[in-house]
Amino acid sequence: MENAKASVPEKVDAFLETLNHPLKDAVELLRRIILNAGKEIGEEIKWNAPAFFYTGKMKPFNPKEYKRQFIVFNLLKKDCIRLVFPTGAKLNNQSGLLEGDYADGRRLALFHSIKEVKAREKDLQELIGEWLRLLDK
Repeated sequence: MENAKASVPEKVDAFLETLNHPLKDAVELLRRIILNAGKEIGEEIKWNAPAFFYTGKMKPFNPKEYKRQFIVFNLLKKDCIRLVFPTGAKLNNQSGLLEGDYADGRRLALFHSIKEVKAREKDLQELIGEWLRLLDK
């Protein structure tokens, strides 16, 4: 079994304290939504942004497959927040929240306002729930 991974919320708190982004309030709301979607969701800073992962034990896998990671923020654009789902192609995207058709299997969810985050909260929670059910635990 692949060992459990520890969450480091204090590092995410420190990152958000210094974040200078026009949609910072939406970033913070998305963080709460993601963390509240499951008790085995942890967080860290990866690629200079908040990232979320499964904290429990898993079957062994190649770390380059990113099986544990499921959402990484991309905050490079100032007009939107991009949530990257490294294995998003596996999810049943009935809501249409996930965009893109990348060969590596990743998909993106774009948010342009806090109003949009609130309107799509249920869709995001459903995708996270499905991802947790599909995990190779």
